[in-house]
Amino acid sequence: MLKVGTKVQDFSLPDAYGKIHNLKDYLGKKVVIYFYPKDNTSGCTAQACAFRDSYDAFKEKDIVVIGISKDSVKSHKKFVEDYDLPFILLSDEDVKVCSYFGVYVEKSMYGRKYMGVNRSTFILNEEGIITHVFEKASPNENAAEILEVLS
Repeated sequence: MLKVGTKVQDFSLPDAYGKIHNLKDYLGKKVVIYFYPKDNTSGCTAQACAFRDSYDAFKEKDIVVIGISKDSVKSHKKFVEDYDLPFILLSDEDVKVCSYFGVYVEKSMYGRKYMGVNRSTFILNEEGIITHVFEKASPNENAAEILEVLS
């Protein structure tokens, strides 16, 4: 997993509408990148809605919020529209960005091992350097924790 002090390499991923976003486009702003396992699951929906509900506070501080999962653009579009999500959701279907950040890991459920995205959040400063890492982000508390850290 990437650590505090790491300068994040530029990457490009499509959003829920197919528009390509490059990380370098957000240099000069603080950026919150949160990785989550799957659209439309209870924890991921709770986390997305918590970011949605506090989105005005992020906007007031000129902070960009980006959610990333390995779900498809089509899945993201439905998720955005179902929950009226105002921030950027990026699709990393080939898990290159998830792997680079170190959040695509072996998981276990009911004794079955599989690869999946670990719910983690990174805060980047205006130069694209990681200032904070939340390795096991809480779906319900993550947005509030980040706002508190950035106050």
